[in-house]
Amino acid sequence: MGLWLSRLLSLFGDSEARILVLGLDNAGKTTILYRLHVGEVVQTIPTIGFNVETVTYKNIKFQVWDLGGQTSIRPYWRCYYPNTQAIIYVVDSCDAERLPTSREEFQAILAEDELRTAAVLVFANKQDLPGALSEAEVAEGLGLSGIKTRPWSIFKTSAVKGEGLFEGLDWLSATLKSRK
Repeated sequence: MGLWLSRLLSLFGDSEARILVLGLDNAGKTTILYRLHVGEVVQTIPTIGFNVETVTYKNIKFQVWDLGGQTSIRPYWRCYYPNTQAIIYVVDSCDAERLPTSREEFQAILAEDELRTAAVLVFANKQDLPGALSEAEVAEGLGLSGIKTRPWSIFKTSAVKGEGLFEGLDWLSATLKSRK
């Protein structure tokens, strides 16, 4: 995993990339963060506050901030918006009932002035579970086709199996490199 992050970092030159991982509680944000950081699934508990992992490679800092998704914590997300280059928005694809709430939160994020230039990567997570919404259904549920002013992409993922995560990060690294 460290090698992959090192390759990702080498694309940024002498800069810092700040990425926020957002989404409702139980979407899989922390599992994704630590799957990417240590290369395996670690036992997690609901995040109260945030988790942050920083990797330094050839004078480059790549910061990934995982913010708790409980209703009471979401208003504090805005404290972390300044200087953010990208958002990874994680959706629990098995929770169709909360997709409208996820859309509301997602659209509120897109409306924030401090995030107007941030690239958006959506992970339609938990694709390994029965009854998961498709990538297209999640995209429609979030209103992704309405995004016209910033780069975005969606990938179906399974944080537990590690599927789709690196494809998404490949897209994100290429996007950030092209905007440099």
